[in-house]
Amino acid sequence: MEYIKEKLPLIIGIIVFLILCGIAYYYLFIGTTIYYTQIDNTKVKEITNSDMSYEYTLDCYKENGKKKLIKFKTSRELRESAFLKIEYMEITGVHQWEEVQYDELPEKVQDKYNK
Repeated sequence: MEYIKEKLPLIIGIIVFLILCGIAYYYLFIGTTIYYTQIDNTKVKEITNSDMSYEYTLDCYKENGKKKLIKFKTSRELRESAFLKIEYMEITGVHQWEEVQYDELPEKVQDKYNK
């Protein structure tokens, strides 16, 4: 019994460390949220000395219609009024984006935009 009491702080430390690693892994690699937006080229800023020459700051919407202002960079100017589906991670920002059609937007997001 005494042996277990001596090792208890070490065991608790290892468990806490593993939990923290799991949380960090989730936020860095798994925890993506999908947002939708429409390109507005009046809200783009050109950046010099970078591979990603354009920085967009756009209102984006979750599937439930909740709004978030998101900033992301691209290597080219995007097509005006195109709709994007964005994979966003809290820690790293925009992970990936793809152009989608209006009909592919969730209903609550469609309500935010005119067809």
